[in-house]
Amino acid sequence: MKIIGITGKSGSGKSTLTELLSEKLACQSVNVDKIGHQATNDEKITEKLCEIFGQEILDENKKVDRKKLGNLVFSDTKKMDQLTEVTWGYMQNVLDDILNKQPEIIILEWALLPIDEKYWNQCDIKILMKAEDDKRKNKVMERDKITEDYFLKREKNSMNYDQYEFDYVFENDYQIETMEKIVTILK
Repeated sequence: MKIIGITGKSGSGKSTLTELLSEKLACQSVNVDKIGHQATNDEKITEKLCEIFGQEILDENKKVDRKKLGNLVFSDTKKMDQLTEVTWGYMQNVLDDILNKQPEIIILEWALLPIDEKYWNQCDIKILMKAEDDKRKNKVMERDKITEDYFLKREKNSMNYDQYEFDYVFENDYQIETMEKIVTILK
């Protein structure tokens, strides 16, 4: 099994590269951040999150509203750690189940990949996607329908990456031709 890890800040082009690369390599890809989003739909996790953060994180359907939760955790490192503590077991189980199937090649797309040594160390190829901060901000605000204030809160809790820990570091200019060149290099 070959594991390719793709990471970078929000809006840096991780998903686009993952999609293009998984198509070229005909392999499976996993957006680990989405597994974290799925975790908040689990009833037991929702209960624990409500115990910690209160019922105000719920929407009108009694589901976790990620933007409400984000407003709480992105401005407080302790609260972010609490969220991670509650959701991490779920995320690990799902990710381990996927990896235990031993796909020939798999791409892990994950904004926080280098934080977890277990999965980081399993990556055969480590890729960092970068992009100009203002372009990223504008892209993310439009894509996620968030305010600049909310983006800045999220950004405050994002990782600062050490480029020397990666096999490849790519600068995204949001041109499809650039992404196609990157895929050619990696193929």
